[in-house]
Amino acid sequence: MQSTGIITDLSLDIATKKAKISLVLDTKEIDTINQLKSENKLNVDLKKYRQKRSLDANNYFWKLLQELCEEQDLNTIEEYKKRVKELGIFRRFRIETKDVKTFMIMWQDKGIAWFCETSDTEYVGDIEFKIINAYYGSSSFNSKQMSRLIDGLVQDCQAVGIETKSKEEIDSLLRSWK
Repeated sequence: MQSTGIITDLSLDIATKKAKISLVLDTKEIDTINQLKSENKLNVDLKKYRQKRSLDANNYFWKLLQELCEEQDLNTIEEYKKRVKELGIFRRFRIETKDVKTFMIMWQDKGIAWFCETSDTEYVGDIEFKIINAYYGSSSFNSKQMSRLIDGLVQDCQAVGIETKSKEEIDSLLRSWK
């Protein structure tokens, strides 16, 4: 079960010295919560809430990208990766050389624009490490990042005469969250 919510209370369990939290969840799935309550242990993932960009904005991005790639005879996936890379949204990892291939396979398994590149090599003693830039796909972008991605594409489309939505329409797409 996934939900959004807020922490309403935080304390320290005296016996175990572990954090205790109370949550108010944005769900009415009481039956599901009751079933989970009877479990001995749960996986819990708490993180700051971020609105994701709308599916319409994503669809619009892909539609424009396809049109541009057809117009300029470009590979759509390679052009997509190029644009994601230009935004510079990545995480840098230092990975022992023998583990790089496995890491890259696991990272890239997240989607077509989740890709990696080796940026450097370092040595710690006799052990060789590769510095890997692991790029996030647009599926993980927040609205500001998605806006930058779409804005750049719109400019490129307009430069070659591909019709685009107005700034107001694009802003509306970015405001409509899924």
